[in-house]
Amino acid sequence: MKNILDVKNLNKKYADFALKDVSFTLPTGMIMGFIGENGAGKTTTIKAILNIITDYTGEINIMGLNNKTNDQKIKENIGVVLDDMFFPEVLKAQDINHIMKSIYTNWDEDLFQSYLKQFNLPLKKAIKTFSKGMRKKLEIATALAHHPQLLILDEPTSGLDPVARAEVIEIFQNFIQNEKCSILLSSHQTTDLEHIADYITFINKGQIILSATCDEILNHYAIVRCTAAEFKKIKPEDYLKYRQEKYNYELLITNKKSFKQKYTTEVIDKISLDDLMVLMIKGVK
Repeated sequence: MKNILDVKNLNKKYADFALKDVSFTLPTGMIMGFIGENGAGKTTTIKAILNIITDYTGEINIMGLNNKTNDQKIKENIGVVLDDMFFPEVLKAQDINHIMKSIYTNWDEDLFQSYLKQFNLPLKKAIKTFSKGMRKKLEIATALAHHPQLLILDEPTSGLDPVARAEVIEIFQNFIQNEKCSILLSSHQTTDLEHIADYITFINKGQIILSATCDEILNHYAIVRCTAAEFKKIKPEDYLKYRQEKYNYELLITNKKSFKQKYTTEVIDKISLDDLMVLMIKGVK
């Protein structure tokens, strides 16, 4: 399967933080959830992909093109929503339309206006009158209206109520239906990712600690809950991380089937992406 995005050995140093050999690939036609706690390196990685920051080492290819040497051609085919992105408050949605027409050769005015209607966004009111959720919807409509092949989204559902979030998620799912478009979606709304993501890439302290299909994670990883006495009988090689709770232990395992064959008394629960993050970050080996 051809990859729409390849990130290879990305390194970027700050005074108190560094990306360390960040590597992952996003196949064409897929959605990748990009997860990690605040400050883990998600936004820095995304800004490197978008050439917002350029003083890094490593290689980033988008649609088979190096992002540093083909910046303008790539930008024509990327839709972007960043968590710290904003339009000047004095502008109106109709102003955004005029500006984008001069930037993107594929800008689709009819599609943009159809998204405005779908999101109930006024065409002629200043953005300063918009709620946070309305502004986020405007950003999403703008990102989609030039027919990009790749969407790069940093917290795109932040500030949206559950109904609006479901509406936006459905739009993202429709976006990849032609199997030529892909989405890299950084979000703390991990329940959304469990429903729509094909792949999950997990970054912690500037390093990728897991990149796998969502099905693989949810079907094979699990949480074992056991007493202290039961915990002592479990070999360290049979779990990835553990946490000691007040009355029991929680263990992160990577192969439910194998564990069930070896141990019979422990409680094995399905894992969520939230559970995975907590145990991977807070658990010990």
